[in-house]
Amino acid sequence: MKYSSKSLEKAVEALSALPSIGKKSALRLALHLAGNNGEKKDRIIEAMRSLKEDLKSCTVCYNYADTDICNICSDPSRKKNLICVVETVKDVIAIENTQQYSGIYHILGGIISPLEGIGPEDLNIESLVQRVKENEVEELIMAISPSIEGDTTIYYISKLLEAQSNVKISTIARGVSFGGELEYADELTLGRSIHSRTDYNKEISL
Repeated sequence: MKYSSKSLEKAVEALSALPSIGKKSALRLALHLAGNNGEKKDRIIEAMRSLKEDLKSCTVCYNYADTDICNICSDPSRKKNLICVVETVKDVIAIENTQQYSGIYHILGGIISPLEGIGPEDLNIESLVQRVKENEVEELIMAISPSIEGDTTIYYISKLLEAQSNVKISTIARGVSFGGELEYADELTLGRSIHSRTDYNKEISL
């Protein structure tokens, strides 16, 4: 694809690097922005600048935040003794959209996957164990996408917390299909899966 402007070409290359954006879609977006010299372009530029310079990672749960602690962890109405363990920020957003959960979160940053070179040391597992040991946590809800890698991750964490007998480890009900991802589950199904969670330790002892 040939361009009449290097600036336009750079914009297309940058936009096409985004997920699900091909060169043609990137070109349409770039042309739309190029032809808009008003408030819309300024808002987009400012939003991208803020995303780069102002966005932080919560020091407690690793969610995206504007301050050192995100608004979920700092909310006094949330149940601090209930932690929902998820893979990514997208999963937090999906669960929050159900409006069926009132605890706090811990974002692992992925799941254990030896084939992809991802081990426990690459994830936020150690900090999760520390949170459980240092706080009065009563339950961990493992809201991890049901897959072999997901189940391996849950099992690994449960073994690390065996000594914490006062902590219940539960998994979301299998309303979410095996191999599926939480972000693509509809809100009703995901909400019911959270509510109908099962005791993990009882599950593996069967």
